Amino acid sequence: MFQKAPSTPEELAAAKPVDIAPDKVAEMDEATWYAQVYRGEDSPQLTIRAVSMGAILGFFLAFTNLYIGLKTGWHLGVAITACILSFTLWNVFQKVGLARTPMTILENNCMQSTASSAGYSTGSTMVSAIPALLMLSVTEANPKGTHLPIWVLALWTFFLALLGVSLAIPMKRNMINQERLKFPSGLASAATLQSLYAEGKKAAEQGKYLMLSAIVGGIFPALLDLKLKPAFDPETGLRIMEPLADGSMKAGRQPLLDSLVSWFEGGYLHIFNWLPVGGFKTVKDKVVAATAADWNVMWEVNPVMMAAGALTGVRATVSMMIGAVTLVWIVGPYAMDAEWVNLTGKTVTAITTPGRAWKETGLWLGAPMMVSSGLVAFLFQWRTIVRAFQSLGGGGETSALEAKTEVPMSWFLAGAGPASIGIVLLSWYFFHVPPYFGALAVVMTFALCLVAARATGETDVTPTGAMGKVMQLTYGVLIPQSSTANLMTAGITAGAAATTADLLNDLKSGYLLGANPRRQFLAQAAGILSGTIATVIGFHLLVPDATTLLGTDTLPPAFPAPAAQAWKAVAELFQHGVGNMHPVNRMAIGIGLSMGTVLAVLEQLLPKYKKYLPSPTGIGLGFILPFFNPFSLFVGSVIAEVVRKSDESLAERTIVPISSGLIAGISIIGVIVTALNNFVL
Repeated sequence: MFQKAPSTPEELAAAKPVDIAPDKVAEMDEATWYAQVYRGEDSPQLTIRAVSMGAILGFFLAFTNLYIGLKTGWHLGVAITACILSFTLWNVFQKVGLARTPMTILENNCMQSTASSAGYSTGSTMVSAIPALLMLSVTEANPKGTHLPIWVLALWTFFLALLGVSLAIPMKRNMINQERLKFPSGLASAATLQSLYAEGKKAAEQGKYLMLSAIVGGIFPALLDLKLKPAFDPETGLRIMEPLADGSMKAGRQPLLDSLVSWFEGGYLHIFNWLPVGGFKTVKDKVVAATAADWNVMWEVNPVMMAAGALTGVRATVSMMIGAVTLVWIVGPYAMDAEWVNLTGKTVTAITTPGRAWKETGLWLGAPMMVSSGLVAFLFQWRTIVRAFQSLGGGGETSALEAKTEVPMSWFLAGAGPASIGIVLLSWYFFHVPPYFGALAVVMTFALCLVAARATGETDVTPTGAMGKVMQLTYGVLIPQSSTANLMTAGITAGAAATTADLLNDLKSGYLLGANPRRQFLAQAAGILSGTIATVIGFHLLVPDATTLLGTDTLPPAFPAPAAQAWKAVAELFQHGVGNMHPVNRMAIGIGLSMGTVLAVLEQLLPKYKKYLPSPTGIGLGFILPFFNPFSLFVGSVIAEVVRKSDESLAERTIVPISSGLIAGISIIGVIVTALNNFVL
């Protein structure tokens, strides 16, 4: 399967980049591509060193996406980051004598396929369906919830990724070779690789920025989260003891910085308490006025969210701030005062404490906004949907060369068959989905992945959220009593769609560089194993129990997991019915659905003014996230925008590598710190 890496100057010269810009290759028809761009079956790309580097980088980058995904609900593409890292590290290896020859551009392309598979597409359900399932397992008797067995989680993740990779096979030739869909992220990756190999100075500069920012980022989890100091009660001076699951006690510990800086508490700066807010809280049986910090209006010291905001853009983060400010100063106080005699005769309010506003009422505004806007945008793409099904099975005549180059349908059957059987069996045994409904979910997943892949090719947006919601709505009707079935069938589609779109983006990048698609497919498949291991281990380390996602009465959640909150809300809505909800939250659902629909329609009807319209997804996230997260994202996006406006060249050279480096350093060291806290300290 593997090829020999080039070892002589002649072999390296034969493997040099194509002297045609990727955007020019993108305009060629299939015959011209074979004649002028394709490097042949023997050009080295699928080498052991390329796949090994991709698997290792992907393993660690998987932690970054898991970390950011649980914080914000998004996944960040890792292909360009992996390219810069690989190029930089391999140059270092050459200088110190660990590598004899440079990695060729096609090897680096295979490397990024493996890294992208491991670091991006494999763990997508780990920020949506899986944490939502953990939160649904919480009861009064079991406030920490119950994790899935780790081997079930690993098999589920592996089979979803294998299904997604396999589903891309029948779509590739038609969408990439013949229709020549744009796949902008794939084009960007190809352009980045050509730039790295053409401009060594620029590549070295970007690599330096990325590595230095990763080192700086790694300092923050060590200072903010590593529990080195014994924890003492400030009033009594006694050592704090914490209960364990078996009823015994353990000595509490706290991060070193907590005990050294008085104006700093638990990773947050409480610098907004001068702002007037509404609402109240109970302290030692006394009702007192709430402060801004009680509403989570504070600044998180960890810069990971600012780095994510720099990559996100101002429009989305301003929209988040609209939602966050509305929740704290308008919706939240109103919900705290709204009393209702529930079906058991007990008088309750929509919000119990200010710190829970984001998950007790904000969720019912934000989740419906995200659902309705996603579905409306999806329906407006009806032409894309029609074209997707019209192109099914397309591919035209196949020559002997094409038959030897393209991924054969036998590989599709070899991958999709076992993956489908595994998914149906796991759904039946562990998630209580009858086999016929499990099989239906797989069939629907193929159809929805087809649509999602075309949307990615045309717009660079993979509507995994909308695809998941289509499945949730379908199974909410078919099996309304089972929230588990609702979540996990939707997880099949969302997980497979993310993997399918990711592989097609990578195949597009390879196509523009003249790569062999069979070998690139194998590189992508090779990343599934390391990605599965990394995301399963990382999820259990970062989320030891449901309180990490839901917070406690006194502490905000470490990972609010907004995507999972939205999935959980839809599943609960079908399970319990609207009539069992507080009237304020029922009203919030109607308002959220209406606002999401209106804003999504305006986006479609007024495309020229879209940048001036608030993003419905952004506003929805602002309602679902604790205030400090949208605020940090907003600050990061503003800093990046100021840099862009003042010096566009500087912004192009620095924003992506510095932001990516900070996220990578904080996420990777954050996972290590969590493991030390849980198992050592």
